[in-house]
Amino acid sequence: MKLLASALGIWFLFVVLAIINGVIRNGVYAPRIGEWEGHVVSTIIAICYTFLVVFIFLRYVPVAYTKTDLILIGVLWLSMTVAFEFLFGHYVAGHSWERLLADYNILEGRIWSLFLLTILLSPYVIGTLLKK
Repeated sequence: MKLLASALGIWFLFVVLAIINGVIRNGVYAPRIGEWEGHVVSTIIAICYTFLVVFIFLRYVPVAYTKTDLILIGVLWLSMTVAFEFLFGHYVAGHSWERLLADYNILEGRIWSLFLLTILLSPYVIGTLLKK
């Protein structure tokens, strides 16, 4: 239970970081370099901070974990991220379902799916490398 509670706390940290990342993207560099380019840059930034946070989390969490735990954490984070994105994005931010789904279209150069893959796999990858 301690590991799950810690993982939930880390997910809320991801939400805060994502909001900061989005504010900086929309206010600083996307207006200068373009919307698509801004999407790419912010996605790469999100992937980098995700690996860093997961490394710190798994390195210092005071609880032993198994590979199954790591997989479950990734699935939990992915599920919560997609649910938050669609529920918050549609019902709070007022974005259309089409706009929300557009970020998943890799054929149009939208690489958001790579971030979701990072959220899913980073606990397992980092945890396996740390071998805790």
